[in-house]
Amino acid sequence: MTAAETADLHSPELTRTRVVEWQAPGPVAKAALPMSGIEAMRAIRDGVLPPPPMARLIGFRVAAVEEGRIVMELDAHESLENTIGLLHGATAAALLDTAMGCAISTLLPAGQTSVTLDLKLTYLRPLSARSGTIAAEGKVIKLGRQTSYTEGFVRDGKGNLAVHATATFSMLGGTPTP
Repeated sequence: MTAAETADLHSPELTRTRVVEWQAPGPVAKAALPMSGIEAMRAIRDGVLPPPPMARLIGFRVAAVEEGRIVMELDAHESLENTIGLLHGATAAALLDTAMGCAISTLLPAGQTSVTLDLKLTYLRPLSARSGTIAAEGKVIKLGRQTSYTEGFVRDGKGNLAVHATATFSMLGGTPTP
């Protein structure tokens, strides 16, 4: 590539701007403290509580909340793509980590939470901004006192499976009621 062609890549016509606003997470966490996990997830879904900063940054939202199951949706955009025109793998990882952790939350009482110990993803098909609304589903496989196990799926707008994941979470605070 010549110097002139490289310079063209920095032209104003190719420049994009994206502004992201979010609420400070501390006050939101404090407001959610007396809620059970499923109440907090429903409050985020319904707009009673604002979504976490990461959700605002990437642009995903809570679409479905059930006991032991969460669905997050994303209308993918160009800012999440890499230089080959596909969504960066970290996008699916963030969606799945969130959906699977939140699925555990739906089974927890107020004052208890979980954190990711491990996350394994298998990418089965590429995603892009042209994939339609992307859905990430997290399901609890086993809720435990010290560790819990989840499974997750990312599907493109046509319902095709794009990513499969499993994860282990460490439980924090209180005792879950399996």
